[in-house]
Amino acid sequence: MGKVRVAGFSISIDGFGAGIEQSLQNPLGKRGPDMFEWFFGTRTFRAMQGASGGSEGTDEAYAGRSMAGFGAFILGRNMFGPIRGPWPDEAWKGWWGDNPPYHAPTYVLTHHPRDPITMEGGTTFHFVTGGIRDALDQAKAAAGDKDIKIGGGVSTVRQYLEAGLIDQMHFAIAPVVLGQGEAIFAGLDLPALGFKVTEHVATELATHVVLAR
Repeated sequence: MGKVRVAGFSISIDGFGAGIEQSLQNPLGKRGPDMFEWFFGTRTFRAMQGASGGSEGTDEAYAGRSMAGFGAFILGRNMFGPIRGPWPDEAWKGWWGDNPPYHAPTYVLTHHPRDPITMEGGTTFHFVTGGIRDALDQAKAAAGDKDIKIGGGVSTVRQYLEAGLIDQMHFAIAPVVLGQGEAIFAGLDLPALGFKVTEHVATELATHVVLAR
């Protein structure tokens, strides 16, 4: 059985994992992209955009790890799109165009049912209304021996953390102060949840920290 991991999750120095006022124009919230400068220049990110080139080195190593080895993904609804409430129609199919970067079954947490969406490249979005454990059970069945990635956003990661369902987390701490947004660690006692730091390395654009149980 694979591990349940958070990987490539960018946060600000003051502990926010997303900016305020997410919208169609600001998928990561206002100033959210500032936390991902370490990722945007890597070979991994450029390949996801259909481009060649990109940086090598430490940031690329963690970027590659953040997308490799997963047999299924779990996303909160806000990670899938800006629509709230009941689905108005079937038009919205995610932020990523016809070929999303997941290339595996991807489970979207929602309170509103919707039929699965099969995309190019092996990604199928499944909409789960039964909660985080139901989504994880489905993801485990699909992933086999591969890992499962809890892809965010902040609320989804926190729910899985509080339930004791995450084995390992990689955070990229960006040299950015947001001041407000969605706080990832507020009220959580990571040592009490069994986590300790197993890796830490700094680059010009981020400090990479891995915590594991």
